[in-house]
Amino acid sequence: MYIHREGKNYVAIGIVIFSVLNLLNYFFLSSYWWLYYPILILTFLLLVWVFWFFRIPNRTPVTGDDLALSPCDGKVVVIEEVEEPEYFKDKRIQVSIFMSPLNVHVNCYPINGKVDYVKYHPGKYLVAWHPKSSTENERSTIVVSNSKTSLLIRQIAGAVARRIVTYSKVGDDAKQNGELGFIKFGSRVDVYFPLGTDIQVAIGDIVENNTSIIAKI
Repeated sequence: MYIHREGKNYVAIGIVIFSVLNLLNYFFLSSYWWLYYPILILTFLLLVWVFWFFRIPNRTPVTGDDLALSPCDGKVVVIEEVEEPEYFKDKRIQVSIFMSPLNVHVNCYPINGKVDYVKYHPGKYLVAWHPKSSTENERSTIVVSNSKTSLLIRQIAGAVARRIVTYSKVGDDAKQNGELGFIKFGSRVDVYFPLGTDIQVAIGDIVENNTSIIAKI
């Protein structure tokens, strides 16, 4: 396991804040154990959470030209046929994965291919599971295509997540399991598949990027 580059500044700031607060805590409150120890424990748990949030675990990635992998860690909350109005402008199968603040928050390409489209949209901060979050929240849309399929991946900010980072640029080579971005502090990722795609997950399934197969293409 290691700390993602998006988290290095947060970790450094967290260590500084933890150290300063607990030095002050020691000098001014150490004789008041009923205050000293709860503050020490709470600040330590917050620091551990910062490390935990930005962790990247060691995994053996799954690969396959006929597979679409999960773009993130989280829980499958939506599988439905919808109209995709931004890029394809036709009916697609939407698979939505909700990431809690405890999940790994790096986002990865589900397939190999070429990045055809990237667009950032400012917007609201509705809770990530809200039905309108896909079209009204702050979000970033990436389309990846290869000879077998074309997928739209949408990073969506939530009520807590207010920082979307997208590394993808039009013309980039998308490498399956390669990083396309990062969303900080709880969020959601939608993937839009062509109708007829063999979806391999069900609502409520827990998935991981790099290892969970969400569809066969």
